[in-house]
Amino acid sequence: MGGFKKFLLRGNIVDLAVAVIVGATFSGLVQALVADLITPLIGAVTGGRKPDFADYSFTVNGSQFRYGDFVNHLISFLVIAAVVYWLIVVPVQRLVHLFERDRAATTKQCPECLSEIPAEARRCAHCTARLVPESEKPRPTA
Repeated sequence: MGGFKKFLLRGNIVDLAVAVIVGATFSGLVQALVADLITPLIGAVTGGRKPDFADYSFTVNGSQFRYGDFVNHLISFLVIAAVVYWLIVVPVQRLVHLFERDRAATTKQCPECLSEIPAEARRCAHCTARLVPESEKPRPTA
């Protein structure tokens, strides 16, 4: 019983549970955004009617192929993917780029072991190589 308790209380299991819950909630949020804002916007552009292909089908040798529902789901997927990309992925990428740019100004790479170290470090914490801080390096003369 102690092993099971330890398994349940490990950090990655709890993190995974939180991620699943937040992901499910976020999924509902994105679906509501698409259903309540994006789809009516598409309807307004296409003449005031909501796009619906559910009744589309064709028949081959007496077998009916209902492809309209698939088309509805495909369009829904593409719209959701576009909304997620433009409203989440692009802003997060910009934010990460800003953090990396700020971090690059305060860190440098060790010339010996290529680890990331503070820009003013005099010795690498990873390989203990002696370093000259940027502020003490001689400037080239013209």
